[in-house]
Amino acid sequence: MRDTTLAQVLEARAARTPLAVVTRVSDGAQGVVTPDTADALLPPEAVADAARRLSTDESGTVVAGGETWFVHAHTPPYRMVVVGAVHIAQPLVKMGVLAGFDTVVIDPRSAFATAERFPGVRVVDLWPDEAMSALAPDSRTAVITLTHDPKLDDAALGVALRSPAFFIGSLGSTRTHAARCKRLRREGFSDSEIARIHGPVGLAIGARAPAEIAAAILAQVVNVRRGGSVTG
Repeated sequence: MRDTTLAQVLEARAARTPLAVVTRVSDGAQGVVTPDTADALLPPEAVADAARRLSTDESGTVVAGGETWFVHAHTPPYRMVVVGAVHIAQPLVKMGVLAGFDTVVIDPRSAFATAERFPGVRVVDLWPDEAMSALAPDSRTAVITLTHDPKLDDAALGVALRSPAFFIGSLGSTRTHAARCKRLRREGFSDSEIARIHGPVGLAIGARAPAEIAAAILAQVVNVRRGGSVTG
């Protein structure tokens, strides 16, 4: 990989921007494709293939312009932002890490947000809107609120709904979610924006124990991420 290309890869990684390095097998000529740009030397077929591979996190070869090209997809890890260091968050975070998510816990309550309760996971003890703004949720981010406290959950949801996060979920009963939607409408969010929230979050598998609820939540996140059609 050329130094200039490596610098682009490192810059994209730091910014959590998906990037594909497209190399012509015959002579090693390289170009870069991101969701928004593509080097001019690359044939359209190679650019289209790179864009597809960025969405599926896979690398491979493509024949374009009569040449074979190798497309190396560099994509940031999917991220799970959990708002509320509550008892359900503990198994959810563990499961999220095992599923390959870069996981972050947000809770300004120092008694809950401790490294002892969430070993090996980044814990942020800022107010949710401040922490979320700093994290800048992108299209590879899932946001899940668990506190049942409108002051905390709504602050996080306000940022999440203005972001391209691929999943937004909030814990609580149907009645709690209806009240949440009403508050968000008063904050100026439209019904279509509010409809992005999976609430109550989690697939309807009859979960009761914290670990079961966590499993239902993670299953729904994965289902949405993989373009599944399971609902409820």
